[in-house]
Amino acid sequence: MPRVSFEHITKTYGHLTVLNDLNLAIDDGDFLVLLGPSGCGKTTLLNLLAGLLDVTDGRITIGERDVTDLDPKDRGLAMVFQSYALYPTKTVRGNLRFGLVSSGLPREEIDKRVDWAAKLLQIEPLLDRKPAQLSGGQRQRVAIGRALVKNVGVFLFDEPLSNLDAKLRTEMRLEIKNLHTSLKHTIVYVTHDQIEAMTMATRIAVMNGGVIQQFGTPDEIYETPANLFVAGFIGSPAMNLKRGTLAVSGDRRAVIIGQTRLDVSDYRFEQPPQDGAEVIVGLRPEHFLPPGTTPADAAGQFTVPVRYAERTGPDASAFFEFDGALLALRVEPSLAARLKAGETVTVAFPRGRANLFDARTGQRM
Repeated sequence: MPRVSFEHITKTYGHLTVLNDLNLAIDDGDFLVLLGPSGCGKTTLLNLLAGLLDVTDGRITIGERDVTDLDPKDRGLAMVFQSYALYPTKTVRGNLRFGLVSSGLPREEIDKRVDWAAKLLQIEPLLDRKPAQLSGGQRQRVAIGRALVKNVGVFLFDEPLSNLDAKLRTEMRLEIKNLHTSLKHTIVYVTHDQIEAMTMATRIAVMNGGVIQQFGTPDEIYETPANLFVAGFIGSPAMNLKRGTLAVSGDRRAVIIGQTRLDVSDYRFEQPPQDGAEVIVGLRPEHFLPPGTTPADAAGQFTVPVRYAERTGPDASAFFEFDGALLALRVEPSLAARLKAGETVTVAFPRGRANLFDARTGQRM
């Protein structure tokens, strides 16, 4: 499978710059997810790779080939669209065959590829039906099958699950991930859904404002976000972000948030910390210790009033008033049911779990 590379990519529309000097390399066999909010440039980047949009400046390579100015059909790609884009007058078999027939492949080879994809995706009983007779999940399987039969090295997915209900999205996530595991193809996948990104990707490029904010594995992006945007975008409930002041005394370091002191002596600073520096501390909701647990070696303790709690089946979150805003904690559902609005509880945060960001630049410290 070929390596895909974007080199100094710029895309403009008149005076509007959508992508500016973007660089990104996707290794052979990677499952890369372009993740970000609407308007961040992820679909534009995918369409530039597909050849559906022209590059304003820069170069795109697939393997050893410069494909920047090639037609889409000559790039060795296959694409799965959000809207499925199936031919309504053709059967499933006809949809799978169409691109292969137009490419001039022998009939025997076409039938072999169609049968292989139908078996792999478990749509063999549907081959004689038309798209109107299929469910959303079945249509999506056909759209994926139409890409698979092209037998190319790179597959592009443009938010393919956004039209499906929650249960079906979960099933299709697993199927797409299993396909990647078994076929080892390079995949570039666009989504704004962080659950899709975290569960399927081998690498994630988090985008905002046409800029890649962070590139890494799902664990790297979740555990060590590069800046405040990534920290706030990844996670549900979102990371708690609180402004504080850094206090440095010898090898002891702490962040002062209001009346609370949070020990961060074991934090690995990229640069020597400065006493009095303004910082943003990030605290994941699931890292807090259960209310009422106050170990002596905790980094800090918060005495906070309960605002409300939410239960979502096996999971629950509780929200507390702290420093003029909400403080979110992941808690056991049984505990969430017992928390009463207005009551005050003490919660502790363990050592070694805080994330620190420069309040001026927003970058990780």
